[in-house]
Amino acid sequence: MTPTLVRQHLPHAGAAARVDLCARARDWSEIQERMLVPLYEAVYERVEVGPGTRLLGLGCGSGLALLMAASRGAAVTGVESSSPERLALARRRLTPQGWDTRTRADTRLVDGSPGDTAGSEAPAYTLVTAFEPIGCLAGDSDGLGEALAAATPLAERGAPVVLAGWGPPERCATSSVLRVATKLADPLRSTGSWRPALRDDLEEVAQRAGLRPDGSGRVACPFGYADVDSAVRGLLSTGLFDAAITATDQAQVDKEVAEALHPHLRPDGTVWMPNVFRYLIARVP
Repeated sequence: MTPTLVRQHLPHAGAAARVDLCARARDWSEIQERMLVPLYEAVYERVEVGPGTRLLGLGCGSGLALLMAASRGAAVTGVESSSPERLALARRRLTPQGWDTRTRADTRLVDGSPGDTAGSEAPAYTLVTAFEPIGCLAGDSDGLGEALAAATPLAERGAPVVLAGWGPPERCATSSVLRVATKLADPLRSTGSWRPALRDDLEEVAQRAGLRPDGSGRVACPFGYADVDSAVRGLLSTGLFDAAITATDQAQVDKEVAEALHPHLRPDGTVWMPNVFRYLIARVP
């Protein structure tokens, strides 16, 4: 979760969600993406990302996770097919022409599939990451198996592949807010409804992709916002509320989400929601 916090699912009723995709991408990059920094840091520390790492990031979004890996000396390649607006922001962050001159010249960003990064002389990747958390919407792992199937032949044998997922709903305060998307999206809920994360979500995806699970961990990733408006903008930038916006309207969704945030509003006006995310390390056979 992009991917996003979860994959973006447009409703299947024919109409696209009535949203400003460029504004949403900026909200993701400026507000929401940083919420997963503890997850990125924990994974990179555990798999020892450094100058010898050749990383392939699936669903790289606006590139913060890649930037953090590059700052450790890794050569990074990002793939993003669902949001060209986020990918454009990643290019500003990561390419030599972008504003951040600390990044490496061997950074690559691709609008397409993992197979589009392959080349006859390209070295094998030593790490593959899929940081978009699954286990929040019904069917939100759809497409991940296909991406992993395309990515793993490009990685070294035994290379770690990292998958991420939401933790148990009782450990994720944001779950109560995400349920608003299901309530407003009726009758579209069958294809994009909220559902609690299951214990073996990540293991099942890894096994379907032919990967060998080799460890896991949990990381606290609290969602903190300066005010309710920032929280609403950040949460809507995930794409979780697309079906709700289409079924109702933007103003209604904004209102309902803001009301759901009231239990998490602190006296100083900030919003704070403790969450736990889980990651799985699997190995390329």
